[in-house]
Amino acid sequence: MSRLAYKALLLGGLTMAPLLLAGGFAKGQTLQEALAQAYANNPGLQAARAQLRVVDENVPQALAGWRPSVVLGASGGYIDGTARSRGQYADVGRQIGSLQATVTQPLYTGGRTVAQTRRAENQVLAQRARLLAAEQQVLSDVVSAYVAVIRDQETLRLNVNNVQVLQRQLDATNERFRVGEITRTDVAQAESRLAGARSARANAEGTLQTSRATFQRVVGVPPERLIAPQPLSAAATSAAQAAEIAMRNNPQVVAALFDEASARDAVDVQMAALLPTVSVQAQAFRSDNSQQPNSRITGEQITANLSVPLYQGGGEHAAVRQARQDAVRLRQLVDDQRRQAMQQSTQAWEQLQSTRAQVDSVRSQIRAAEIALDGVQREAVVGSRTTLDVLNAEQELLNARVSLVQALSNVITASYGLAGSVGRLTARDLALPVTQYDMEAYYNTVRGKLFGTGDVSERR
Repeated sequence: MSRLAYKALLLGGLTMAPLLLAGGFAKGQTLQEALAQAYANNPGLQAARAQLRVVDENVPQALAGWRPSVVLGASGGYIDGTARSRGQYADVGRQIGSLQATVTQPLYTGGRTVAQTRRAENQVLAQRARLLAAEQQVLSDVVSAYVAVIRDQETLRLNVNNVQVLQRQLDATNERFRVGEITRTDVAQAESRLAGARSARANAEGTLQTSRATFQRVVGVPPERLIAPQPLSAAATSAAQAAEIAMRNNPQVVAALFDEASARDAVDVQMAALLPTVSVQAQAFRSDNSQQPNSRITGEQITANLSVPLYQGGGEHAAVRQARQDAVRLRQLVDDQRRQAMQQSTQAWEQLQSTRAQVDSVRSQIRAAEIALDGVQREAVVGSRTTLDVLNAEQELLNARVSLVQALSNVITASYGLAGSVGRLTARDLALPVTQYDMEAYYNTVRGKLFGTGDVSERR
């Protein structure tokens, strides 16, 4: 092969087109569609919604303390015996039966019902915040999986192209060796670099398949022609603003606040065991043959009942103290969650800034590496550079382009990570094309429900 042909091969084969991660197919699966698919069908998110409906049922259970209880009781049987009087015996065998209906209406329970209702309401609000946290986690996982597939596809493409280039370079090196222009060492160097490139390609293929499997687990469908997304608009303009928003809006902070309020209500629930209770009881009854044969007793009664606990062994006092300490514990967890939210939001902000700066630096590195590779190729043609110099320059350019792929993917995930840290990574905030789950629908259905054990949840 002539020197001119070798030069044309190097200049044409080793200089790859600039990488643009933000490009994509005219038609394909978008990130919005993947997020919507996961929002509607992700099993983890469905389980979190079911858990909210579980907690919703605490409210009607607490409200039941205001309502009367109605009990219907009945008994029946047979008495067999004899009665003796002045030496005479009589058979007293007879059937007996009774029926009674009792209605009990609590009037005052020491404040237990009021406290239980407040506690249940706060538990519902805390669980709603946890559902938002679960929603954010699922959507964050989708973003990570989506971007990982695109990143690994592009990395594989670069590695495949590198193998092709090195194969052509090895062929050219062998031709030059046969005509005596270079030594066997140059051929061995080219063969070694090609073998390493094939290993990197195999590793990239495995990484891509792993990312595709993760995508299918999170989204529910395999990835098909993914369109590379743009970074999300910054949810804050500074680290300080991000921390301030996170302290108020982060779902974990909100959940901790309602947990602490629920714990304070639990103290009042336990205190109710030390206070008097008042109730009214009405009863209607009928008894057949209970005292003597062929008799029936019927009647009605209404009573007011007062119960004043004086001493119950001290267990109730211990329960009150326990509830107070639990409230103290949860109060500390509120501060801990706020600090975590501040740390996470600040970290997310700084990570976004650093990844953006990294993209600019790597692009500059690629431009410099392309110029350097072009110079090394030209110098190799005239014999002032070795094959190893060309291989090293080409590898440096490949590494820079792979770094750009990773940096661009990091920018996207960091932008969504910042939104999640301040509580803005929800279906509503992202304007996903889905019917949003109504957290209040099931609650409103069951809150005042007096009867029924069927599933009244709405399928969404």
